[in-house]
Amino acid sequence: MNDEERLPDEVLAERRRGLGRAETSSLTRADSGHGVSDDEPAEGDKAEPSARSRWSFLTEMVVLFVVALTIALLIKTFVVQPFFIPSASMEDTLLVGDKVLVNKLVYHLRPIKRGDIVVFNGAGSWNPPAAPTPPNHNLVVRLYDDTAGKLVTSIEGMFGAPPGQTDYLKRVIGIPGDHVACCNAKGQITVNGVPLSEKSYLAPGARPSQYHFNRVVPPGRLWVMGDNREWSADSRLHDCGYPDPQVTCVPYDRDGTIPEDQVIGRAFMIVWPPSRFRILPIPATFDQPGLSQAAGSAAVGNSATVLAGSGALPVRPSAPYLPLAGGFAAAIPLTLLERRLRLRISGRRRTGGTLRGRSGPRQG
Repeated sequence: MNDEERLPDEVLAERRRGLGRAETSSLTRADSGHGVSDDEPAEGDKAEPSARSRWSFLTEMVVLFVVALTIALLIKTFVVQPFFIPSASMEDTLLVGDKVLVNKLVYHLRPIKRGDIVVFNGAGSWNPPAAPTPPNHNLVVRLYDDTAGKLVTSIEGMFGAPPGQTDYLKRVIGIPGDHVACCNAKGQITVNGVPLSEKSYLAPGARPSQYHFNRVVPPGRLWVMGDNREWSADSRLHDCGYPDPQVTCVPYDRDGTIPEDQVIGRAFMIVWPPSRFRILPIPATFDQPGLSQAAGSAAVGNSATVLAGSGALPVRPSAPYLPLAGGFAAAIPLTLLERRLRLRISGRRRTGGTLRGRSGPRQG
């Protein structure tokens, strides 16, 4: 009688089960082609996650930058844009070096109001109209100009003012139909016969105007002036009726007014320097009820000149810190969400592949 015949039945059964498990483990190692267990990664597998992590990081950075830039372009184009003040024409409301935010949405929601500080494009009113660009007969060049070329120009515009830009910043005094005149017996500008109390925003000691003017604002146009009246080349200086020899009357300049549809937006806040941070409200004098009365057919009186000054300098788009900051603020959570979803999908794929491999038939 051998040893196994002497052992109890329970011990024999346990020994046979142990031999079966050992045999199964040997077959599994043989199938994998490695002398290690399934849970121990091979040398090649150890290097793969590191390379995959580096590639994942670079991908996330590219996605973050592209999304942030796209959002910044959308903010700059349609919502808000910073502008830099280069001249003294709006002192002391705005000083040289101030940076203001311009709301580009507001005039899609409400009309332009008297007292608004607006940025507008002076091409065709205060500056010569833009010269027409002759069509290019090269199909590739035309396709680039209509697609990628416009995108490149938009991106370049975020990091500085394009050469020859014609944007100006002034305060709206008269809207279409208003009769604006200077000055009454107290030396005040009147709008539709209502005198304006301008001490809250005019430069200290500045008169409302150095010379008399009398105009009715045409339909679709605006009469605008700087707050530093002695040094502001505003609607007065561009009025063709002024006899001042410094004023050159040109066909495209219509009595100094500017077109409403060339207004870019409303300057509503000073954001730089920090000591100058504040909101730019509409002065209370423009809330007088009588101002809303239409100007009828007022007779246009004698025109005069206005002192020209440094106010002729156009306002310049500022560095795009706010749009870029907004773009990154919105892009970071979007990028993190994209990463989380990608890792979850990748994890599910790896788990599914392992399960399928373990459930498949063994070879050999």
